[in-house]
Amino acid sequence: MTPTQRPLRPWTAPTADRPVTATVRLPGSKSMTARALVLAAVSAGTSTLRAPLRARDTELMAAGLRAMGVHVSTTDPELWVIRPRPLSGPASVDVGLAGTVMRFLPPVAALADGTVTFDGDPRARQRPMAPLVGALDALGVRVEASPSGGLPLAVHGVGRVAGGEVTIDASASSQLVSGLLLAGAAFDRGLVVRHVGPPLPSAPHVRMTVQMLRAVGAGVDDSVPDVWAVEPGRLAGRAWDIEPDLSGAAPFLAAALVTGGAVTVLGWPRTTTQPGDRLRQLLRTMGGDARLTTEGLTVRGKGVVHGLQADLSEVSELAPVLAGLAALADSPSRLTGIAHTRGHETDRLAALAKELTKLGTDITENHDGLEIRPRPLHGAIFETYDDHRLAHAAAVIGLAVPGVELTDVACTAKTLPQFPALWSAMVGTHAAGGDR
Repeated sequence: MTPTQRPLRPWTAPTADRPVTATVRLPGSKSMTARALVLAAVSAGTSTLRAPLRARDTELMAAGLRAMGVHVSTTDPELWVIRPRPLSGPASVDVGLAGTVMRFLPPVAALADGTVTFDGDPRARQRPMAPLVGALDALGVRVEASPSGGLPLAVHGVGRVAGGEVTIDASASSQLVSGLLLAGAAFDRGLVVRHVGPPLPSAPHVRMTVQMLRAVGAGVDDSVPDVWAVEPGRLAGRAWDIEPDLSGAAPFLAAALVTGGAVTVLGWPRTTTQPGDRLRQLLRTMGGDARLTTEGLTVRGKGVVHGLQADLSEVSELAPVLAGLAALADSPSRLTGIAHTRGHETDRLAALAKELTKLGTDITENHDGLEIRPRPLHGAIFETYDDHRLAHAAAVIGLAVPGVELTDVACTAKTLPQFPALWSAMVGTHAAGGDR
């Protein structure tokens, strides 16, 4: 794990001097935006995405599809238009550090006529890809990968994929399954994906994939645990209304608990496949009051944060912010089921253990999680490791602890470019800090 190169001016997280009261409108879900873009590219007819997320990950996804010949118009930030065209190479795709791009687009590239190459940020070369490469190889797709089985890689498409059945160990990332399923209906014989190995992490994301496939007309059978069968067929372009990013709401709602205030996230859906919806239950356990109304979700703090004992295997993206809250709690916490986050933007368990220790937390890093025993905290330089969710965790702690300096708040542009501005506006005049 290599820390990010430290910019000349660290960002000092604003400290709240009274309860935060705010209403926040967040951009669209990264998970839904990414899936809608891919489905639009392999469907027949025009698709539109209303209120998509415009951030580094989704811009890279759009650019990758354009490179293969798809018409993707993002001129109107509130309404993206996608018109599928024959996929072709040669093309080059920059995946950045986005797991969705590196795992969703190679199966699409297998449908292209020509070679499509993939590479990204240095850390991206360490993220798990070998099971996907193996699955494509088993389907008859010629893929050249690095010695580790990951990036950089080249997919040599011939314009079609026969399809069939593959067995894959997707215990490192549910995206390995989703990437195959999203392209499966375009394969000649469809696709059956069978997961073997340790439990699949972030399973709700696969349920989102299945639901969105069905929404464009795909026949998907997921009645057998760990087996997904996608029938071959032509998918229909459609209009997508992208929900707000519920996982991205975590630091904002956590601010209500830390400061004893009230934060409303507008447009929170009543029913959703987004794993971030579990925030309602988790924040209640940690001492908040969460109420869903026609306006959105409002979380109110009660002046104290309680410790949390939770298996986060299905909602691992929430772990960094929950760990930040746990460091401010009145009792110990134990967060489990998140061993797979070692393969995320950084080794999140090691990074959280190191950076929270710097601030004064008593923390134990286990194989699959963290044990956090709160102690009086103090300011320190907090390395973000190019990881947006680590930056969110640091900002949450900074509400209560003066002098928390993030080495690179700009990494939040991965999923929420407006984060520094939104955060400072939320804390508002009741804060001290910001850029120095």
